[in-house]
Amino acid sequence: MDAKKLIGVVVVVFLGFWMFTDPDGLAETAKSAGAGAWALTTQLFSGVIDFVGEMD
Repeated sequence: MDAKKLIGVVVVVFLGFWMFTDPDGLAETAKSAGAGAWALTTQLFSGVIDFVGEMD
């Protein structure tokens, strides 16, 4: 088994273990990660809009 598959299996096993032992913690972490990703996406598009607006 190559390293990429092994790392994928380890990640899936870890997330499954976390889901069964602390589902509330996993949910809060996922919610925080989603909110952070949304904030970064909004900031990126705001920057692109500002950049394009300044090109006039």
